[in-house]
Order: sequence, then structure tokens, then C-alpha cells
Amino acid sequence: MKNSFDIQNANYLKTRREFIRTTSKGLGAMALGSMFFPDMVHGKSMVSGSQMNSMAESEISRALHHAPKAKRVIYLFQSGGPSQIELFDYKPELTKRWGEEIPDSVRGDQRITGMLAAQSSFPLVGSKFDFKKHPETGGYFSSLVPHISSIASDICVVNSMYTEAINHEPAIVFLQTGSQQVGRPCIGSWMSYGLGSPNKNLPAFIVLLSRGKPDTQNLNMQIWNNGFLPSHHQGVRFRSGVDPVLYLSNPDGIDMQSRRRELDYLEKLEKEQKSVWGDPEMDSKLNQYELAYRMQTSVPEVTDISNEPDCILDMYGPDVRKPGSYAANCLLARRLAEKDVPFIQLYHMGWDQHGNLPSDIQRLAKSSDQASAALVKDLKQRGLLEDTLVVWGGEFGRTSFSQGQLTHDNYGRDHHPRCFTMWMAGGGIKPGTVYGKTDDFSYNIVNNGVHVHDFQATLLHLLGVDHEKLIFKHQGRRYRLTDVHGHVVKDILA
Repeated sequence: MKNSFDIQNANYLKTRREFIRTTSKGLGAMALGSMFFPDMVHGKSMVSGSQMNSMAESEISRALHHAPKAKRVIYLFQSGGPSQIELFDYKPELTKRWGEEIPDSVRGDQRITGMLAAQSSFPLVGSKFDFKKHPETGGYFSSLVPHISSIASDICVVNSMYTEAINHEPAIVFLQTGSQQVGRPCIGSWMSYGLGSPNKNLPAFIVLLSRGKPDTQNLNMQIWNNGFLPSHHQGVRFRSGVDPVLYLSNPDGIDMQSRRRELDYLEKLEKEQKSVWGDPEMDSKLNQYELAYRMQTSVPEVTDISNEPDCILDMYGPDVRKPGSYAANCLLARRLAEKDVPFIQLYHMGWDQHGNLPSDIQRLAKSSDQASAALVKDLKQRGLLEDTLVVWGGEFGRTSFSQGQLTHDNYGRDHHPRCFTMWMAGGGIKPGTVYGKTDDFSYNIVNNGVHVHDFQATLLHLLGVDHEKLIFKHQGRRYRLTDVHGHVVKDILA
């Protein structure tokens, strides 16, 4: 039998109970929204009603559980797995026992990758680079990172990070989303959803990519995806070149006034369609259109570094003048932090050294060391480091034994998830500290291990959020960034 129900008139067929229920929710949202946006009720807003509705979702979901120490995050992700043995985790025992087989008691039954399946010997290899002990913090820093060593009093070095993932993509996805499988929201999307953004002219979550060398493994775009969260929480990638954001510029023949009229008409259509279908994704789409309109002015302004003094450019190093370089992205991250963008994610690719490690890691360290330290110094001198959390690290570490043939001048290291190094600065982190310890082979953690979920829980804690309470219900299940795990590492908090 043919259904005579006319879906176009569905919005008129509401019961009195449903009308009261939906209206009361709207009034409650308006009241709560006025607390976050006082100017809304005073007629001072410069945006349309639909923009307010679309903004309200992330702002109303703001639920700080305690006073935050950080207002924003700059995550310097070193993709590929930097070798902790060459950079921060000084192990003279490996140099003494160069070429000896790794003891079974150390290696145990830990997983190795398929790349080592045919390798019958696992000779230990120490770092070819010198280390110096920092006089104040007691931490060791390689000659590869002299600039990061210069900010040792401002950072907390965690030598006891560990993860379960042993291959690049699942390990990166795990750190960014809390799951080894794609499809979950990443940290930046969770922040956008849970905390919103004070800057309505720029995205709450911005992604910047750079390559330490040309022949590097590409990244899966899922690592800055919104997953099951509304689509406007997805990371927005800024690119080098004339148009930092794809499709942001108006096409030929379209001026800003024409674009404004188009968006106003789309708003009317959205209201009509939403009244019929009730799809919240319509709000997300309109929110994206409106943000793109505002970004047409704000993005060129924030990406133009021509007004930066030479002393600042020199501090970041010679590559800062090359658009798309790591140094240029670090400077851009500072400019975005000044604009109160809550989550700025830099991915620097190229740290995967299975062979030819001594020369390759020098190249990668040179491309990132000065700019990473300059970012911390620059934030500090501007008074921004206190409430900006800077994170530096990759997805896992490297093995203490050589992959492939070992010679005095050349060797490689395979993936090692059982221990690796990250460092953090600002935003409530205890400065000038070294946390966690590994064994003499940098193969197992001796004390104070920090799991990926612990790191995620600590990051959210610094932002004023209890990781167990930032939840999104999807397909009948309640999800969170840390899944059902994670503990705040209180020993590294200021």
C-alpha cells in the first residue's frame, strides 16, 4: 500500500508534547549560549543567526573540569620514529658492547617487524654522536640537537614513552586518535569539539606538513580527521604557496558581495531543509562555508611573514624563508598561537632510518633542531609559553641493535615500540626535568613508563579536561580519546 505521508509537511505534524520538548531545548541552549557569548544578547554580533547556532555546538559543549594550565597546543610530530639513542637517551654501554649480540634476557619475546624476519644476528650498536650532560637538568643531549639542548631548562624530556604499535601507520594513528585503526577522531578534533575556539576567523584545528627529505613515506589524512564527530571539527591543512587553503579564493567573476549573498541564500535553504530532515550535518556544512568566507581575509594576514623582523627570522634559521619548510611552519605556528588557534599540528616527515642512519639523522636533526628551539624561545619572550603546550616526538623509537649489515660508519635501526622519547614545554609542564628511565640498552623501561593513553590523558588534563568525561556517543557506544585507559602523569606537571 502506497504511503501517503508527505515528508514536505512533516514539520507541521508535531504533537504538543514534542513542540514543548524541542522548544525548551532551544531556550536552554540560548541561555547557555548567552553565558559564553554575552554580546549575542546585546546585538553586537557581526555574524548571522545560523552562524551562532553552528558555533554554539562546540562552545556549549565546553565543560572544563578544573582550571586549565594550557589554552592551546602546538604538536611538533616527528613522523617516522626518531632514534632516541642518537638524540636524548644516552647509552654508553651500547658503545662499549658494539657488535655484540643483544642478550636474550634484554630482548625477551618482544615483537620485531617483518623486515627483520630474515636477519639471524642482532648486533648492538651505539650512537656515533657525542653527548653532553646538561648542568642544571642532569639530562643528556646529543650533538645533533645543540639548540634543543639550549632550552633544556624550559622542557621536560620523557625517555620512557611506550606504545603497542610497531608499524608506522597504526602507531601514528594510535598517538593521534587513541586507536590503531582509522576512523576515530584525532586529538585536534576532540579539542575542537570539546573546547571550541576563541577565534572565529580561523579554524580551531590547523595542520602543517613538511619533509625533512624528499623520499619520505606519505601520511594518511585520517590522522587529522574528525572521525564520527561533526565534520567542521576536522583539521584544516595549510599549504605553502599562493593559496594556503585549497578552494578558499573566489573564482573569477565572484566578488565578496556576491559570495555574501550566496551564503545568505544557502542559510535560508539550510533552515528549510533542516526543518524537514533534521540533519545536524547541515549546520556543519554551513559553518564551514561561513568560516571559509571569514578566512578569505584572516588567512592571508596570518601567513604573511613579511612584517617579521630579521632577528626573529634568523632565530628560526635559514630555512624559515622557504615556504613549506619545517622552520617556516614553526614560525607560522607561533603566529597562529598569537591568534588563539587552539590546536596547531605540525608533521615533519623523514625520520625513518632503517639504513644509512648516521648521515640521514644528521639531515633530519639539522632541519628541525633550531626551529623547534626557536619556537619555544619565541613563545617564551612573548609571554605565550606559559599557556601554550608544545609537544615534540614521533610514533615510536628505534632498536638498540643494527638492522642489516653493521659497519663502523654505517648502520640502521628498526622500529621499537617499547621505549622512545618525547619532550614537552610550557602549558603547565614542569620545566627542566627528565622523566623516566630505560635500561642500559634503551630497550626496556626501568621506571616511570608513560603509555600513549597516559600522554593523551595528561594533555587533556593540562587543557582543563578530564579525559574520562570528554565523551561522544556514536552508534550506541560512548567513545573517548583514551578509550578505557590512561592516567594523568602528575609527576611532570608544574
